[in-house]
Amino acid sequence: MLSHIQAKLLIVDDLPENLLALDALVKGEDRDVYQAQSADQALSLLLEHEFALAILDVQMPGMNGFELAELMRGTEKTKNIPIVFVSAAGREMNYAFKGYESGAVDFLHKPLDNQAVKSKVAVFVDLFRQRKALGQQLEAIERSRAEQEQLLTQLQAARAELEHAVRMRDDFMSIVSHELRTPLNGLILETQLRKLHLARDNADAFALDKMRAMVDRDERQINSLIRLIEDMLDVSRIRTGKLSIRPSQFDLTRLVGGLIENFAAQAAAAQSTIELKIDAPLLGVWDEFRIEQVLANLLTNALRYGAKQPVTVRAYQQQQWACIEVSDQGIGISEENQQRIFQQFERVDSNQGCAGLGLGLYISEQIVLAHGGRIEVRSAEGQGATFTLRLPLA
Repeated sequence: MLSHIQAKLLIVDDLPENLLALDALVKGEDRDVYQAQSADQALSLLLEHEFALAILDVQMPGMNGFELAELMRGTEKTKNIPIVFVSAAGREMNYAFKGYESGAVDFLHKPLDNQAVKSKVAVFVDLFRQRKALGQQLEAIERSRAEQEQLLTQLQAARAELEHAVRMRDDFMSIVSHELRTPLNGLILETQLRKLHLARDNADAFALDKMRAMVDRDERQINSLIRLIEDMLDVSRIRTGKLSIRPSQFDLTRLVGGLIENFAAQAAAAQSTIELKIDAPLLGVWDEFRIEQVLANLLTNALRYGAKQPVTVRAYQQQQWACIEVSDQGIGISEENQQRIFQQFERVDSNQGCAGLGLGLYISEQIVLAHGGRIEVRSAEGQGATFTLRLPLA
């Protein structure tokens, strides 16, 4: 299990013949032996490699083995390397005590006992391997723990997203059922009323002027249904990347002017007016149908939330942008809500009793982004709102 861990041994002696003798004793297939003839050479090797054991000769010219050991113990990279001293001096010089004091784990006297040297080196090599294996296991455990934490975080995020998606689905179904019920109820009531008139042979109920009013009411309800269905289809197209953009050249100011004329009845119903300010024609290549869809949504919102105050529409060029500003003087939008109104199923204030799926601004922004443009909003609570549509002229 530990055989794959290669151990490095350092032997330091100023005499080449001693190095050769030690090398022959400690070498093996699972070991790399490095030789140094001075403390300076040894320090260079110690800083470059990770050693399982250092065998140091005590008596060397310059820096002796004890001084080298003290340097090793004072260096972070080498302080834990086991040190074995070798000396030819007699036991009466008390070198062993000084060696242990310098941080040695063993002290060998020359002439060396070959079998004892091999046995002791094998012990230190095994200890090194076990320590390395344990370190690798701890690293693997730490990696596993980090991966598990990351996985747990991802699972928690996925759970939060799923819960959010479920809430959005429930909210969506609730909104859709409510919004679809309104025009459907109108059509059902109209149908029941006509059936009642027919059952009573009440021909006066189908006079020409009353028939026109009936058709107008039916058309409004049917258009509401179509608008709701188209919004849902557009969301599906956006999600699947299939929102179609068919660009052609047209004058944006002409489109705005025609749209405001069409909104005259809606503005009157909202007890408001729409004022148009045009600096100059704005010719560009965009999808006329989709841009009209965006502007219609901005005008609808301005009238819906405009508190019966006049709405101003301004068309102008700013550098390479064609800009349309739609401003109202209504309830305004808080800074917090400005961050979310372009999300799906978000409405400025559900307490206003305003209809809609909360998809208009989301769809509008996606359409504008598909043109390389953007929608910006400036507002404050109680101070109205200004939405600016920016489309690239080039």
